[in-house]
Amino acid sequence: MTKATEVSSEERLRSSGLRPTRQRVALADLIFAKGDRHLTVEELHEEAVVAGVPVSLATVYNTLHQFTEAGMIRVLAVESAKTYFDTNVSDHHHFFIEGQNEVLDIPVSNIEIGNLPEPPEGMEIAHVDVVIRLRRKRERS
Repeated sequence: MTKATEVSSEERLRSSGLRPTRQRVALADLIFAKGDRHLTVEELHEEAVVAGVPVSLATVYNTLHQFTEAGMIRVLAVESAKTYFDTNVSDHHHFFIEGQNEVLDIPVSNIEIGNLPEPPEGMEIAHVDVVIRLRRKRERS
């Protein structure tokens, strides 16, 4: 980790209202160093282990949820057993490649959403997530 990356992660944490602890800074460095991407708690934990960042799986889980609450990342639930965290918090949708557990971004301009129901009184729609599931075409005999 370079000093410039640390400052960037520290600034990102502070501007999101989070105290830049050593573990938060290290995990933010790992999360945002590769640009926009989708990752699971387990994937980030493995990256941390490889990078020599001493954190437990529970700490990674808690930190990702803190980052989500602070608006730094967003949660993407594509399967009941697996949650992805998305570093791109802009409005966009996703392809999910079944069997490969891969998530790809779809620009919001490529999908038109209409006829949404009226939300209950006192509520407003915060975000609409579209996940399009893909699989390899089966060869026909």
